[in-house]
Amino acid sequence: MDIDRRTLLKVGGTTLVSGLLAGCSAPDAESTAKDVSAEAAVAAEWNVLRARLHDAFALGVAGEFDAGATVAEDTFARFEQATGEWGAHEKLEGTSETHYEEFEEAVGQLKTRLREENTEEMSVELGLGNEHLREAQVQLVGERNVRALDLQLLGTRLENAAMVAAAGNLSGARTIATRALSAFEDDDLRDALESANEETYGAFEHAAKTMVRAAKNGKADVVANQSNDAVTAAVSGSYGLGTENVAGAGHIAVMQAQAFDANALASLGGPSASFAHAATLNSYRIRAADCTRLVARGETKRAAKVAEDIFADFEASDAHEALEEGDEDAYEGFESGLEALTTAAESGDGTAVEGAVSKVDTNLRAGIETLGTGVQPAILQAGFFRARFADALERHKRGESDAAATVAQSLFARFEKNELDMHETLEGTSEQLYDRFEHEHLKEGLIPALKGSGSGASAHFEGAMQALLDFETKAASASVVAGAEASFMAGRAFDAAVVAQLGDAKRANAIVESTFAHFESGAGGYHEALEHADTDRYESFEAALGNVGGADDTYAKAVEFGHEAVESVSAVVTNTGGDFGGAAATIVQDSFSQFERSEVHESLESGDKNAYESFEAKLTAYADALDSGEDVDSANDAFATAALRAEFAVVGELDKAPVGEAKKESGEESKTKLKGGPNVQKGVPDAADHVIDLKAVSFDPEKLRIETGDTVAWKHVGGEAHTVTAREESVPEGGSYWASGGFDSEKKAVSGWDAGKGAVQSGQSYVHTFETKGTFEYYCIPHEAAGMTGTIVVE
Repeated sequence: MDIDRRTLLKVGGTTLVSGLLAGCSAPDAESTAKDVSAEAAVAAEWNVLRARLHDAFALGVAGEFDAGATVAEDTFARFEQATGEWGAHEKLEGTSETHYEEFEEAVGQLKTRLREENTEEMSVELGLGNEHLREAQVQLVGERNVRALDLQLLGTRLENAAMVAAAGNLSGARTIATRALSAFEDDDLRDALESANEETYGAFEHAAKTMVRAAKNGKADVVANQSNDAVTAAVSGSYGLGTENVAGAGHIAVMQAQAFDANALASLGGPSASFAHAATLNSYRIRAADCTRLVARGETKRAAKVAEDIFADFEASDAHEALEEGDEDAYEGFESGLEALTTAAESGDGTAVEGAVSKVDTNLRAGIETLGTGVQPAILQAGFFRARFADALERHKRGESDAAATVAQSLFARFEKNELDMHETLEGTSEQLYDRFEHEHLKEGLIPALKGSGSGASAHFEGAMQALLDFETKAASASVVAGAEASFMAGRAFDAAVVAQLGDAKRANAIVESTFAHFESGAGGYHEALEHADTDRYESFEAALGNVGGADDTYAKAVEFGHEAVESVSAVVTNTGGDFGGAAATIVQDSFSQFERSEVHESLESGDKNAYESFEAKLTAYADALDSGEDVDSANDAFATAALRAEFAVVGELDKAPVGEAKKESGEESKTKLKGGPNVQKGVPDAADHVIDLKAVSFDPEKLRIETGDTVAWKHVGGEAHTVTAREESVPEGGSYWASGGFDSEKKAVSGWDAGKGAVQSGQSYVHTFETKGTFEYYCIPHEAAGMTGTIVVE
């Protein structure tokens, strides 16, 4: 089907070609625009969806493929949730079943093509999704009104260029601005605008051309300023092309699209200060783990001092306030765990020490989950693992093989539990790296070698360590890797201090030398990132590390280096600009300024005072959230809801706004029409070994590796009802067919869904236990075309 769709796009005439442009008006378009009300609000909301398709595509053009795929998936999810008679979802389905189905498929395929980094196919799916929405708009409000929406859409496309430029990608900004300008110049919309308002026409074209030149010349500030002018001209010009209702509701939709742009920009930033704090907590985990070994070797005073020093460092660090504000329970649990660790270490109670270390680690992990985002917790966990593996090898070399094997086995168990999402993130990043780490070097190499039943412990140690470092560099930016490697290197310095305390100064020096060599070799980009970020900090970092070796008090020097490692991460994060919350907030603030001077401002205020005040309040709150970096997604959601109500208020149809009770009633009605069947139950059973989230248009994780006898629960977390349906041809010989609804064949599962059976809905999960080894492929019947497929590998 992809080939047919691509061929249609390339050779199928003006209708589909216009999907990549602003939109073409038909030769026989009505001479006057239709006078519409609630329809105008729905058409405006569809314009938000069109703008979001361009957002996803623009991010792909800028090389931010994962971010683009996330936008595409979020667009699908929001569309699925837009229930109600006048909601974007139901109105599109009611207007045209074909446009509805093709739009949904295009959004899902756009997400898939972004994941594949296939720019040609991205363009195809963008064109198809955009065109089907546009044709539905024409059916609803007429061609002349859609011209007005086309012009506003061009303004948001130029806003995308500013968004990408703000993220530092001027080349991508130039490409995006050039495409928007070409769409305007190649379309008869240009002539229509010139005829309607020559001044606005000139302003829009000048802004677009200036943006292209500014992006070429590396002037991001000019790109941003001119994008504001372009949006202002597009909104102003839309009043001359369509009715006041369409232009007004469309302007609110433009602001909603700009808000989503800001959210996308905020997600593109480098790690924030919160990540630096999470990296600090990670280093405390590594230091606390040393107490177990020290107490086992009778070094109770040193173990107690380690715990006390961690507490002192924490009290003086910025991570203290960040953890207390971010997760008060984790904060209190961490501090009480340190107190227990100090007491247990002083008494020499090894069992109590292990329990206290576990409590410290549990609460620090909770803090890392709170302060870290995306892959950051998993990358920090990799740094923690590298430090602990190094500790295990040191024990092995000193004849403590049982203890070394225990450490390695414990890490393997924690990996299997997917602590900090490391297991799933590693497997999702590279199955080859995953196999290298877990199977080749850890499970079948290092652990047996440490137990004495295998050989080559050092070789497998190096293999596992390199696999983890390769994972860090493949999955994250150098600034995030810096956080993991700072934790690891600080841990090695403290290992040197432990070894020195046990009387082996020569080995302690060797540890420091190897750690220094690791840093000099690049350390996954950490070396260059720090040197580029702050030369003074780079030099003091190296000096502090060098001082650990050969020191009379190795531990004191390790503490000093630990401080340098923490500060180095802050330096790297600061240099990468932290997040783009400030720039994102500026987009929203500029949008607000335009609104204050616009025609729709008065229309909304006079249309409904409450809707007007809520709109302004939510917009202000969203800008504040972007600026502070707190609760950005929830503030964006709140504004999107207020904007939707405002679209209907502007056209005098607030009672038809598809929010509040209308949405709730629709959801309840939908749920009563569908049934689950065997193994579809409320909640997730405690006996489940693995949980897969059913999102709006994806399984998370898409691929899961389990063992024979494991039970998997698929939990509904987003979108409409889903199915979990095995592909019959993938069921291994001797295995039984499985699907939500309890069907014994794929054909029956598909026909059962048509009859409303086999659905997994909000608050429910489908549960299945795998008793046969092999690879099982499965999909969601209603969302297969959107790319909702998954794989289970049973070992």
